[in-house]
Amino acid sequence: MVKLVIFGPPGSGKGTYASRLKERLNVEVISTGDIFREMIKTGTSLGESVREYVEKGLLVPDEITFNVLKENLAKIPKGKGFILDGYPRTVWQAQALDRIAKIDAVIHLIVPDWIIVKRLSSRRICQNCGAIYNLLFLKPKNDMICDKCGGPLYQRSDDTPEVVRKRIEVYEKQTQPLLAYYRDKNVPFVEVKCEKLETPPEVIVEEILAGLKKLNLA
Repeated sequence: MVKLVIFGPPGSGKGTYASRLKERLNVEVISTGDIFREMIKTGTSLGESVREYVEKGLLVPDEITFNVLKENLAKIPKGKGFILDGYPRTVWQAQALDRIAKIDAVIHLIVPDWIIVKRLSSRRICQNCGAIYNLLFLKPKNDMICDKCGGPLYQRSDDTPEVVRKRIEVYEKQTQPLLAYYRDKNVPFVEVKCEKLETPPEVIVEEILAGLKKLNLA
């Protein structure tokens, strides 16, 4: 039962890699970003509050995020591990997580800014099932139609270059202390670099699995 955290700038491929690792490692994936987007769709007062932060490229407050995470961790079948995508985002969140789960390893994706901006402006997501595509190297078989469920694809409002750069800036500022936090606690790191725009997701997934195998976690 492996418990992992995946770190990487917005657009680094966290969601794509985590969804593929889910099958290979037999774990659940909890993406706080996806959960927040679902909350926004519901139109509740909490969802509207979350919307204000997300649309500005800002982080949702720690307490809200942690409570949402706890609720979703409780739904995981007993004896099954997980990959956290988008959590923790602050040292406070990491400390709160430590109280309820022991992280076995950190997957750290290292991607240049120019690749991220290019990728995100080409990203499309299925409105129905949430499958992720990219018009550069992970195209759907039919234009703007999901291969898996036939739902329509759309571009997220926060995938514009201006908001992307703001998100990268926020990510870098918040993540450096987090990486230091986990290193200080001697949590093992699996670091994977992506320096070419056209690198297929399968290549990165295999590199991550190879790193986990060295740690006897895959």
